[in-house]
Amino acid sequence: MPRTTRAPRLVGAAALALAAALALTACGSSGDGSGTTKVTQQKDASPYEGTKLVKNFEKPDLQLTDTSGQPFDLRQKTNGKATLLFFGYTSCPDVCPTTMGDIGVAMKKLSPEERQKIDVVFVSTDPQRDTPKVLRTWLDSMGSDFIGLTGDLEKVKTAAKSLGIMIEDPVVNADGTVTSTHGAQVLAFLPSDDKAHVLYLGGTEVKTYEHDLPLLAQGVAA
Repeated sequence: MPRTTRAPRLVGAAALALAAALALTACGSSGDGSGTTKVTQQKDASPYEGTKLVKNFEKPDLQLTDTSGQPFDLRQKTNGKATLLFFGYTSCPDVCPTTMGDIGVAMKKLSPEERQKIDVVFVSTDPQRDTPKVLRTWLDSMGSDFIGLTGDLEKVKTAAKSLGIMIEDPVVNADGTVTSTHGAQVLAFLPSDDKAHVLYLGGTEVKTYEHDLPLLAQGVAA
């Protein structure tokens, strides 16, 4: 079956703030994971291998439901911790499991003390199917302490838009599969100001996360 993929666009002021040429992939209902994402990266003295953002985005004001079925306030619950934020859905065949799996591999290389200083947050773009139970089962294969959030899709779309990430409503295909189109970025928020300072695109290698996560845990400035 051919892969369904689209290129979500960056929107409004967020597009200008990134100050980079982005070609963003999205997950489809099937595929081989060969989608590409490109970025023009500034050369600077940043200690991070991820892309340093020109503008540091505010952490979204987002209240959803976590995998235990309890209300979760993103800003409040992750305040003062390094946070990796990614939007996707559990039935994605390529970008989502690859991205979260790679982060999970890198997190396992950290010491217990370092891991406690980083929150990895996965926000569902297909909340009708991604119930708290479904999210927990899916995330546990990558990181048992990963945070999964699901709920009002309009809230999710608004939060993503504030970060320059476009999300479209899920589409049910003729064969019953679902396509959820969304940006492939992971944003890293530093604990010092709870703002996004570093960007990782779909296809980022594990070694990049392995290099950067200890820096994020330490709160090293980008």
